[in-house]
Amino acid sequence: MSHIKRFMERLAGDIKFRTAVSESADAPRAVTERYGIEVDPLEILPLWRDDHLTYRYKPESAPWPLSIMWDEYMRDMLRHRDLLRDHGDMSMTNPRFHAWRERQIRRCNDELGGSAPSITHPIIAFELREGCTVGCWFCGLSAAPFKGYYEYSKQHAELWRGVVGVASEVFGPAARTGFCYWATEPMDNPQYDRFLFDYYQITGALPQTTTAAPLKDEALTRRVLGLFNLYGTTMNRFSVLSTAHLNQIHRAFSPEELTGVELIMQGKDAPTAKAFTGRARKRKEKLSARQEAIALTERNHTTIACVSGFLVNMPQRRLQLVTPVPGSERWPLGYRIVGQRSFRTPDEFRDGLKSMIDQHMLESPAPDLPIRFRRDLEYTAGDRCFHLRSRSMEHRVLDYAPISVGHLIACGNFTVSELVMRASTDGMSVLAVADLLDQLYAAGVIEEDLGDRYAWQTSDGMKDRIEEAQG
Repeated sequence: MSHIKRFMERLAGDIKFRTAVSESADAPRAVTERYGIEVDPLEILPLWRDDHLTYRYKPESAPWPLSIMWDEYMRDMLRHRDLLRDHGDMSMTNPRFHAWRERQIRRCNDELGGSAPSITHPIIAFELREGCTVGCWFCGLSAAPFKGYYEYSKQHAELWRGVVGVASEVFGPAARTGFCYWATEPMDNPQYDRFLFDYYQITGALPQTTTAAPLKDEALTRRVLGLFNLYGTTMNRFSVLSTAHLNQIHRAFSPEELTGVELIMQGKDAPTAKAFTGRARKRKEKLSARQEAIALTERNHTTIACVSGFLVNMPQRRLQLVTPVPGSERWPLGYRIVGQRSFRTPDEFRDGLKSMIDQHMLESPAPDLPIRFRRDLEYTAGDRCFHLRSRSMEHRVLDYAPISVGHLIACGNFTVSELVMRASTDGMSVLAVADLLDQLYAAGVIEEDLGDRYAWQTSDGMKDRIEEAQG
């Protein structure tokens, strides 16, 4: 399996390898031998040869059992990814946070396009450094220049263990979804593995690592991989920045050593789509100004942010509540900052968590604020119903209120209390309208970023839709 994996990595990240295999279609084994890959490409034809690709995932692929084995392995990886999303369940330990996170997941599935399926919505992430030394041109989070790392001193380690302990106490098993990087490079912290081991000892789970610099400190990388071999359940990832980088990684690590590492091909000729956020967004705008083209948004890739929960910067002792959104002028890094606190001690960290949960994770729409549909949704009135269309799906909502609830929300001028009064004629309809509002809120179609001055600027298109609804 590890050698099939290496073959697929070469196929994705090395044009010369792809060409050599294609040109030696009758005897490609000589090519893989030169690269130290112990697999005969003729035994996995449905994975790479054009005239056999149609057999893939079909009974006709039976003569190539190794290709079937690889595809089943990839299906297992996708199933595991979905399980990771489920591991953030807090329905018993923290119901308010759980309901908020579920709402963000539904919104993201509706709003993020091709990015949505790959997002597992971890509930917490930690930064153990300030900035990044790598400076990838496509960085979706626009990581700042490196300013230093959070040293594993006695004082820092005590605060770190206290903070992770609070997260485990407040969130229960869901804290196991956490990881220890964000707009940073993990290998910039030479003591990174010590923080990981503390996290494992406290929560029972080893955080996953993604690095674009696995060769920066090869001994550190090997220590991290060693922890994975002992305690890991989630594959680590190396971002491969070029074919030369791929060559270096393959020389440093054997296929067997990288069995538990996903190589993400990020070179300019690689098939990996770049999200339209951060530096990639700026580059796209700059090139567009010069009337050049760059393929950054294949498969409608809108963000690389994944956390629906808390982002913790240990050097700055800063706590933020965040959730993924499509990159925009308002949120160019592809995530919304819902709230922010600072902390100096584990107790202050706990207070910050609880205060933001109380303030921002509402069980129902705020009764005294305007209630509006999300700005990306197109509203259309129907007969005793209305439709909401996003980039990914369409919702059809039954609406039997005497005055259309959908119409009143689309107007965007009424608070929840005002809307219930306008749409209701008796006690029964009050309950029905309130229930419909709660259902729409739970579905994630109600705008929660009411502080966003870009979210509800009434464009001509929105005016037309409202006027149509009113008519």
